[in-house]
Amino acid sequence: MAGALLSDHPTGDLRLDRLVKRFGAFVAVDDVSLTVPKGSFFALLGPSGCGKTTTLRMIAGLEEPTAGSIHLGTLDITSAKPYRRPVNTVFQNYALFPHLDVFENVAFGLRRRRISRVREQVMAALDLVEMTHLARRRPAQLSGGQQQRIALARALVNQPRVLLLDEPLGALDLKLRRQMQLELKRIQVEVGITFVHVTHDQEEAMTMADTVAVMNQGRIEQFGPPTELYGAPRTTFVANFLGQSNLVPGRRVSGGGSHLIPVDCNGQTVLLPDDRCMTSADQVLVGVRPEKVHLLPAGMNPPTGHNRLVGGRVADASFTGVSTQYLVAMPWGQDLTVFAQNVGRGGPVPVGAAVTLGWEPEHTFGLEGETGTPAGRDARVTARMR
Repeated sequence: MAGALLSDHPTGDLRLDRLVKRFGAFVAVDDVSLTVPKGSFFALLGPSGCGKTTTLRMIAGLEEPTAGSIHLGTLDITSAKPYRRPVNTVFQNYALFPHLDVFENVAFGLRRRRISRVREQVMAALDLVEMTHLARRRPAQLSGGQQQRIALARALVNQPRVLLLDEPLGALDLKLRRQMQLELKRIQVEVGITFVHVTHDQEEAMTMADTVAVMNQGRIEQFGPPTELYGAPRTTFVANFLGQSNLVPGRRVSGGGSHLIPVDCNGQTVLLPDDRCMTSADQVLVGVRPEKVHLLPAGMNPPTGHNRLVGGRVADASFTGVSTQYLVAMPWGQDLTVFAQNVGRGGPVPVGAAVTLGWEPEHTFGLEGETGTPAGRDARVTARMR
């Protein structure tokens, strides 16, 4: 029955062109340009105060841009009233009408517009979110996850060209949130409507979205598929905000070859693919994700051609189930992180053990060296605490 929800109207990409929003002297959104492909699941990801919700509200027509334009296909909706835009929004608090049952909550927009075949369309929407059996319940009789599904059905039944989701899973517990991530993705694929999802949760964005835009201080730091953003971050903020990264300050040195850049990191040379280096300066932050690093006993070398850093000592070990997370103190005073899969081979490395770190050069990335290593770390921690 989901086919009944598909819009017959022509649609197109959602485009933001040099969008700006100022509140007095404060610039909330600063010259943002991006294209959300038609029919895709798109995520705006960033910490609180980065401008993502303000951007969403401008798309919805709830905030007026200071400058720039918003287009949906060939349609300019920059100045259109909210009710004139072919978009709908699902909020974190769901905003269901407590005095109406589930059926009437979903039917509300259709009845206001005097749409025919209300029952058929409402039941199709409820079937899509697997809530037909609760059609005559009131919102107060539903769990948080059920209310979220009803809010989604109420938005989808209006056949929007774009569905805006403002932290829709934020009020759910962890287990239900992960379940609903999969459900939202399933529904988006089934109806084929463009979803724009605002979230501070990195895992949520990477689990669901085809494309992610990472925002920081009103600007887009990086834009692309989740695998690209995680595997090849272009800024220190993205490297730290999306998961964890080991970032070691270094300086280019002569030599190398085969498209590999040698970088001196505190007297030890590591190799960096030139197409994964985001700076032409001599100063470089050499980056590698913790799960790409192998922990070896001191004196044991990694395979030929692998990067290595010697002189480490295990400062801490935390068992997390699927992996053990090690904190390794390096001789120049920096702590690096290693995630070792618990696959049943050998025991844990004891705290205090001398170790060597090794990894493949192709997993290395290079960032602007003058930005410093902390950018994005505090934002990631704050987002996880919400």
